[in-house]
Amino acid sequence: MIVVSDTSPLTALLTVGEATLLPNLFHEVIVPDAVRRELNRNHSPLPDWLRTATVQDTAQVGKYAEIVDAGEAEAIELARELHADRLLIDERKGRKLATQEGVPVIGLLGVVLLAKRRDLIPSARALLVRLENEAGMYLSQDIRDQALKTVGE
Repeated sequence: MIVVSDTSPLTALLTVGEATLLPNLFHEVIVPDAVRRELNRNHSPLPDWLRTATVQDTAQVGKYAEIVDAGEAEAIELARELHADRLLIDERKGRKLATQEGVPVIGLLGVVLLAKRRDLIPSARALLVRLENEAGMYLSQDIRDQALKTVGE
């Protein structure tokens, strides 16, 4: 399974020291050049398992960049070009645009729930609390509670 990632979810996982969940969940984790540049500002060096790829259709990226930021625009286009199984993205506008373009998405919450289902973490609740407190992730109480019920927490 190939996942292309935007900056925010990777930054959050790197911040709390749980980024290795990604290569344990997905066969390949790829970021576009713009996302790598954004990540390098605060998380250098980046993990060895994180691969970078260059977007081919820069005109399409330009169209997407009228709606979302550069990292999101490149991530959406790269996921489209690579026929990625998922695009890891949390921002609402980016998720909507990706879905409109036929790119399947997963968010950080989905990654946490998947990790719990595969027994890669002992508690989804504990990781979500850390992501909120240490990395600034925000979830409404209702969404958090509904999601945690799906993994028995």
